[in-house]
This record gives sequence, structure tokens and C-alpha cells, in this order.
Amino acid sequence: MRILCIGDVVGSAGCQFLRSKLPALKRFHGVDLVICNGENSADGNGITPQSAQYLFDSGVDALTLGNHTFRRREVYELLDENPFIVRPANYPSKSTPGKGIINIDTGRRIVTLINLMGNLGVEDGLENAFECADRMLEQAESKIIIVDFHAETTSEKRAMGYYLDGRVSAMFGTHTHVQTSDAQVLPKGTGYITDVGMTGVIHSVLGVKTEIIINRLKTKLPERFEQAAGKCSMEAVLFEVDDKSGKCVTAESLRIE
Repeated sequence: MRILCIGDVVGSAGCQFLRSKLPALKRFHGVDLVICNGENSADGNGITPQSAQYLFDSGVDALTLGNHTFRRREVYELLDENPFIVRPANYPSKSTPGKGIINIDTGRRIVTLINLMGNLGVEDGLENAFECADRMLEQAESKIIIVDFHAETTSEKRAMGYYLDGRVSAMFGTHTHVQTSDAQVLPKGTGYITDVGMTGVIHSVLGVKTEIIINRLKTKLPERFEQAAGKCSMEAVLFEVDDKSGKCVTAESLRIE
């Protein structure tokens, strides 16, 4: 089974670029399942029902989220109702819309998708990500398990990768929007990349106009974020997973302009 995981889609520019490239990419690589991080798919940040539907209509099969999940209250009902969207599982489950794990029937195999958020430098008060991972794995309905770990530091992502090695099919990191060069299969058979990257405007700071971020860092004054415009790229990782064992065979990072 070939599973394509796409990095954080930023704003309408990222959504439109994904739509223009994804169908051909799926055909070329024989992709069976497309997972995409959509937490920044709405202009400004966050996700809306409209931006989520746009991504689904573009060929995405399942959406993962992150620390901007709850920026738009209009999406809360969708998080509860849509069976193909996951938010970080280590939010307080009884009080938080949505779910942290889903089991997707691809028609060929069931694939379990888990979303986790890191504890270092993202948000306070979340369940420990490693303990949450253990709890989520007990709920998995398939040997084929994919994890989106939405985290700030490379050290926490690397540690989680090795913690899950041999227990999940693949783990891809999101949140920092810069693709790392370490797509690999870990020793016990888990596909891994520290950060899959971003889908959005190339000449930007994480999808935002460069001058806004520079000015904010220089002056320490608040700035209203505006999405950048211009040439885009889509960054992703392609995992090939053995159907029977659930082990990853290959992991390949992709960058499409």
C-alpha cells in the first residue's frame, strides 16, 4: 500500500496549488491513500468547513490537524461529525470537539490514523504525548498505523519516532513547515520523517508575508498575519507499507513545484 502524507497546507494559495498537482501525483505514484495536515488551510490560520471540503474535493482522503485546530468555532461541529478528520488526541477528550484516532476503510485495507501534539513549546496542559500514543495504539483496528506528530522540536519528534518504531507503520512530523532531509525506515520497520514540510507559497515565512514576520521579530510588536502570494510548492512524504505485516518498505520525501 502506498500512502502519501502532505505537509501543512497554508491558506487558499496552498489549497489551490494542492488541487492543481495532487491528481497527477496520485496517478504517477499509484497512491492508495492521501493524508494531509489541514490546520492552516483557512486564510489567516485554522481550518473551516469550507477549506476542509476543498481539500477533500481535491483528492485528500483524511485530514490531520494541530495547534490551530480550534481557531475557528464554525468547524467544531464538523470535527465531531466527519469520520475522516482527526485532531491531536492529547487534548482533553471529554471537553474537546473531534477525535484523535480514526480507522479508514480504503476498500483494500483498514488504515488507522492517529494525530498527536508535542509537549515542548506548543501548548501547555496537554496529556503527555508518549503516554497518549500508548493509549491510542490500544484502539487501533489495523496493523497499518500512520501517526502525524505535530510538534515543535526535532528532538521530541526523533524521540517519538524511535518510541513508535516497530509499533506503527509510519510517523511523519508536522508544524514547523520546513521539510527535513531524513525520510527513512527506522530499524524496526517504521517509516519516518522529522517534518514533512509545507504546501504553500515558497517565498514566505511559513506561508506568511516575509516583511510581516521580519518586522514582528525586530520590533516585538504584534502584527496581523497576511498570507503571502506567489509561486508555491507542495511537500510530502510517500510511504510504501507491506499490507500483511504493516511494516514500512520505503520512505521518500517529495517536493513538487
